[in-house]
Amino acid sequence: MTALMISTITVTDPLKFQDYMRRTQEVARPFGAEMMYRGKHSATLAGGPSHGEMVVVVSFPDLETLKRWNASPEYQELVALRDSSSVQTMTAYGPMD
Repeated sequence: MTALMISTITVTDPLKFQDYMRRTQEVARPFGAEMMYRGKHSATLAGGPSHGEMVVVVSFPDLETLKRWNASPEYQELVALRDSSSVQTMTAYGPMD
């Protein structure tokens, strides 16, 4: 069943971040990943402050595939680029039992 990766992001280096996004999409494609949404924070409607200026939502065929993508050597090569271009909180969501 479909799993989602939701990332809240504050970009610290726009040029590097563009490269990270492009390369991440290339690496995620063989895992069946599909970018569902990318947008900027508009308003906090309830709760505490937002933890990023933008959000990215990516779907994967299932939670195990999402975890394999995250642990893959191809994605792990991009972690330094991710961390030098942005501050992110990446969270995986699977189906409810």
